[in-house]
Amino acid sequence: MKFPFIFLAMFPCLASGVSVDPAPLIELPFGADPAALRQDGYASLFDGKTLTGWRKAGGTGKYKVEDGAIVGYGKNIRGNTFLCTKEIYRDFILTFQFQFVDRSGNSGCQFRSQQRNQTGRVFGYQCEHDNDEKRSYTAGVYDEARRGWLFPGKFTTGNSGQAASKFSLRGRELFRWKEWNTIVIKCEGRRIQTWLNGVSRADFEDNDETHFTPEGFIALQVHGGKSTHVKWRQIYLRKL
Repeated sequence: MKFPFIFLAMFPCLASGVSVDPAPLIELPFGADPAALRQDGYASLFDGKTLTGWRKAGGTGKYKVEDGAIVGYGKNIRGNTFLCTKEIYRDFILTFQFQFVDRSGNSGCQFRSQQRNQTGRVFGYQCEHDNDEKRSYTAGVYDEARRGWLFPGKFTTGNSGQAASKFSLRGRELFRWKEWNTIVIKCEGRRIQTWLNGVSRADFEDNDETHFTPEGFIALQVHGGKSTHVKWRQIYLRKL
């Protein structure tokens, strides 16, 4: 039996990246089971048992499969570590669930990301997984090893401090520390959108001609530091 989807509005973006009146609704995979996702054209990026289709890059963090989830972990981690897809993706909708096992370390999901030839350093867009309860930027977008915060940040205008405070407040309302959280990322051309547990978070167009990245791999991050322990499951992607 196909489980119902929750219909979410896709908001048009001003040049500032601020959402305005809603556009026609589009179907997004929040709350759907794997069978429904496959029926609607989503492919699984994780078989639930092995790390087939993935490769490790970067620091000394570790990854394993446990109880149907990818677990990223480590102690005294040197450098940011990434578990990267071997395949490259351009325009897509990506959905997955993640959970902090504990709040000891930061994490995120890279998308449309690449590596520098000289150092192998992973760079590019990252959907933040924020272990800082006060800041609560989960599902914000950070440009790893490049521009820093994009949303909230470079693609929000006006009072940047006020925008960041509003983003944090909504994040604290939405995030579930003791449960799985569902994230959706949509990339179509220059427009990047994210949702956390069914609610819109980031929405902007990257018109920076120097740094805009139209395609790349997806990667799960174990952030460098004293400790990180996070897990992901039900990772599905539909190409657009």
